[in-house]
Amino acid sequence: MVLAVSKDNRSEYQKMLDGELYDPFVPELLEMRTKCHRICLEYNQTTETDVEIRSKLIDELMPNRGKNVYLQGPVYFDFGINTYFGDNSYANFNFTCIDICKITVGNNVYFGPNVCIAAALHPMRYKERNQYYNEEKGYMTDKEYGAPVTIGDNCWIASNVVICAGVTIGEGCVIGAGSVVTRDIPANSFAAGNPCRVIKKIDN
Repeated sequence: MVLAVSKDNRSEYQKMLDGELYDPFVPELLEMRTKCHRICLEYNQTTETDVEIRSKLIDELMPNRGKNVYLQGPVYFDFGINTYFGDNSYANFNFTCIDICKITVGNNVYFGPNVCIAAALHPMRYKERNQYYNEEKGYMTDKEYGAPVTIGDNCWIASNVVICAGVTIGEGCVIGAGSVVTRDIPANSFAAGNPCRVIKKIDN
């Protein structure tokens, strides 16, 4: 696929990964998202017994993953290829990844039901956030950007957790159910709440 190139010789896709303002409606990105959404739809129509079909779909959806990764389904990704899972990691029902920036998940990470990782951001001021007509390109668009998310090894992210753009969760953490993680969480912490905060350290 040939991506549209900006004046500084970076595609909109590369600007997106770099966490800079980009045009999400260039045809190439629309095509990539549409392909990913189609794969998610197909995956979500399978069951645990459709092992061979699921294996082929997850190879296409998430080629950047370790061994023994399991997605219960349904799952929802924007790109899939921007999400990296380590070995033996697992996601329960309704796992959502808005992966416009890199999402890195370590080894042995468990996600409960209804977890959302949202690496996407929009400008705070509505005049910069609202859609507008790009006369040069001839379509409606808006301005978006994002920030990467990192989750260390051996974490448990309980049900209904939202992890916001730019957050790093250190290894060995437990994030309590219903939390909204808006800032970094140090390693080996039990953290919970909205906004999520450290409740106590987890020791041996």
